Amino acid sequence: MKPRLIFVGFAVWLIATLALRLAGQRVLHPGQWKATLILFAVTFPMMALLVHRVCVRSGLPQQEWLPAAVSLLLPTLLLDPFSSAFFPVVFPNIDPSVAGVFGGWMLWCCGGGLVGATLCRPKLATTRQ
Repeated sequence: MKPRLIFVGFAVWLIATLALRLAGQRVLHPGQWKATLILFAVTFPMMALLVHRVCVRSGLPQQEWLPAAVSLLLPTLLLDPFSSAFFPVVFPNIDPSVAGVFGGWMLWCCGGGLVGATLCRPKLATTRQ
């Protein structure tokens, strides 16, 4: 576990949760499966890229990327089950019928983050002279 990355993950979770609390009704819509698919399709690669960039910018060796990703995603994995369970209280502006979509979306985001930790850092091409 990387305590600094757990803190970063918590900060990202808190900002995202506050953003959803303020404007989540614009993101999660009941009965709009196409919008949900688009949301999932966009956020998976975004999370993969986010975790990948954090790992690269942290200067971590590649063998530490997966534990780093777990540290980054742990706040979401531990706190969003409560957000789902108490959805109407946490997100009063979002229709409660999308609580399951929200829970699935968070798992999908975490999956994207884990994929991002498995992406290889591009090697610089070396030329022989």
